[in-house]
Amino acid sequence: MTDATSAAIRSVCLFCGSSDAARPEYLEAARAFGQALAEAGLRLVYGGGGVGLMGAAARAAHGAGGEVLGVMPQFLRSRERLFDEVETRVVTSMHERKQMMYDECDAFVVLPGGVGTLEEAIEVLSWKRLDLHPKPVIFINLDGFWENFYALMRHSVEEGMTPAAFLEAYDSVDDVAGALAVLSGARAVPNRYDQR
Repeated sequence: MTDATSAAIRSVCLFCGSSDAARPEYLEAARAFGQALAEAGLRLVYGGGGVGLMGAAARAAHGAGGEVLGVMPQFLRSRERLFDEVETRVVTSMHERKQMMYDECDAFVVLPGGVGTLEEAIEVLSWKRLDLHPKPVIFINLDGFWENFYALMRHSVEEGMTPAAFLEAYDSVDDVAGALAVLSGARAVPNRYDQR
């Protein structure tokens, strides 16, 4: 049942790699995720690039008739090769990009990626830890890609740097179907605070 403070998830932000050197299985999972979002009637919000997992997800979502929003900083337009077949907003900085992606989504999904993907995921987890948002954060742990990250988070808890409850701030699933299952049971909740 929907009430004044929650509604169904409508828009999902994807953090993932932009490298064309990614393993074929990761690229295929990105394509599958984009297509699955479109088929579920969910909008994909992503970094705007046409390369790597980013490009694979966006092309698949667009190809399946889904709504896609890309957010690209001006200085990355040539490096990440803007995918201009979908709505794309060009912004001035990485900070503006992340803020817009955050504001435009109801949930976050994290596929394999490099340091940029990790930085994006850590930021939304940090914000969640500070009660700045209640949005779901879902890692798709393909072939154990995120296991070392999970180990680091457990180590931080064991060392007293992070409360144990933080380990419940995100979901871990093994595949795209698992992510869609979590999203289907999640609710979009308004931000608790306006200032971030």
